[in-house]
Amino acid sequence: MSFPCSNKPRSRNSRKVGGCSHLKTPPPPQAFSCIDQNRDGIICKSDLRETYSQLGKVSVPEEELDAMLQEGKGPINFTVFLTLFGEKLNGTDPEEAILSAFRIFDPSGQGVVNKDEFKQLLLTQADKFSPAEVEQLFALTPMDLAGNIDYKSLCYIITHGDEKEE
Repeated sequence: MSFPCSNKPRSRNSRKVGGCSHLKTPPPPQAFSCIDQNRDGIICKSDLRETYSQLGKVSVPEEELDAMLQEGKGPINFTVFLTLFGEKLNGTDPEEAILSAFRIFDPSGQGVVNKDEFKQLLLTQADKFSPAEVEQLFALTPMDLAGNIDYKSLCYIITHGDEKEE
């Protein structure tokens, strides 16, 4: 299941640049709440559509939303969500999942995102980063000559580690 909002760390202390140890644990209830927009305890098509909309993707095909919901083989409550989430983590290439998330911020497909815009999102959205956490992330983040984030290289570092660390 390719839910648009998940994989959030359990706490600030579990964030780790250069590895995704939090991806091996079940998603916290906030991940479910992030998608359950109407807070009725069930993820429905309108919940998915609204979540995508908040992420900047406003024209998701009906077939794609239907396919996501059909994977639940019934109403998607928190228990079903955990099961589907676990199945997908075991069968998903984490690097590709991270790249897909970054592509939302790169509509032109250049392979980079604006550092200042991304910093603003990290400081103000969802599980907000502190200014120190943003600086820690940017210290390891590959940038192009214009100061944009090379997210393909960053995804490699996140999933494989920074060669300098080894």
